[in-house]
Amino acid sequence: MNPIDHYQAIKQAHIGLVSVSVALFVARGIGVQMRARWPMRAAVRWTSVAIDTALIGAGGLLWWMLSLDPRRERWLLAKLLLVLVYIVIGSLALKRAPTQGTKALAFVASVVCVAFVALIALTHGTFDLGALWQRFRA
Repeated sequence: MNPIDHYQAIKQAHIGLVSVSVALFVARGIGVQMRARWPMRAAVRWTSVAIDTALIGAGGLLWWMLSLDPRRERWLLAKLLLVLVYIVIGSLALKRAPTQGTKALAFVASVVCVAFVALIALTHGTFDLGALWQRFRA
């Protein structure tokens, strides 16, 4: 059986894992802002790691199945770079930032970052940021 026959199932799994991962991150970020203890408990952290590991696996499999090259597909390069930025600022938002205010700023920045990742994933970079800005200002 050809792996491409499973493309739709893997794509749907990837989308589902993105949704669960982001929802858990947002819940944990809100919990951290409320100074709750549960967001940093081992079971919650390991659940997040397991979801994100499966997410990376599904994304990598899609990347391989479609023979995508980030040097050629600029939208993919932008998405991958933003995912790395999201991971770093998300880490600051949940744990590593020295103050609660910095954690809050990092949390907002990470949610904005993941929104751009989603926009790129949905449009493959065909959106016009200038036009979007003009619409926002109107």
